[in-house]
Amino acid sequence: MATYAIGDVQGCHDALQRLVRRIRFDPAKDRLWFVGDLINRGPDSLEVLRYVKTLDGSARTVLGNHDVFLLAVAEGIVPLRPKDTIQDVLAAPDRHELLAWLRQQPLHHHENGFLMVHAGLLPQWTIADTVQYAEDVEAVLSGPTYRTFLQELFSGPAPQWTPSLVGIDRLVSIARVLTRLRTCTPTGELSDFSGPPEKTPNGFAPWFRIPHRRSGDATIITGHWAALGLHLEPGHLALDSGCVWGRQLTAVRLEDRAVFQVDGYVER
Repeated sequence: MATYAIGDVQGCHDALQRLVRRIRFDPAKDRLWFVGDLINRGPDSLEVLRYVKTLDGSARTVLGNHDVFLLAVAEGIVPLRPKDTIQDVLAAPDRHELLAWLRQQPLHHHENGFLMVHAGLLPQWTIADTVQYAEDVEAVLSGPTYRTFLQELFSGPAPQWTPSLVGIDRLVSIARVLTRLRTCTPTGELSDFSGPPEKTPNGFAPWFRIPHRRSGDATIITGHWAALGLHLEPGHLALDSGCVWGRQLTAVRLEDRAVFQVDGYVER
């Protein structure tokens, strides 16, 4: 049995199938962990969602910012943007089943000393904090008031995280961190910067480079930051290797950190 963590697929179904063959994935004994952003920007978001859903207990996925965006578009909360490629999901005959399944997916997965989230953790958050915060958002997103939450999430800038936040502001701030964080200050102020880490704005640093962060007792698995690329170090595996931008789709076998890659999407 092996567990493979896989970077941002973003609708690249062909690359995902080639990667699954490359690792000789056996759903009867192996497990796939997806870091989120299963969909959008690539050509086959619908087929990726259908495939991962059929894996059932053989796969774990966490929600990324593009996945949450799809839920908001489907509810009419935000419009499609020119570069979005999720129209196939929205028009699919099994749309409602797929969206209901997606809405039940978590923002975190914690198992065997690994914590998987899409983007990152604030330096002041412990692993236990992060699990609790994620579960609080998951309960709302998978529950009957999810539409109100999505409206608030996409209504404007998220509140800066502080432990004193309450109510929906607290949930929106947590969701922003878990799905959008790349760089922050030592006090946890987020930046919208998405470029390469060596060009991080003054006063900010990659979240995993902040000194004395409190989440060092687990290995954090993330995606989200294509400009960072594949980045493996003790305590952190960053797996967004830019598949949808024509680079690679990456899997890391967690038992020994062996790396497997296939070429990504090339627009024709």
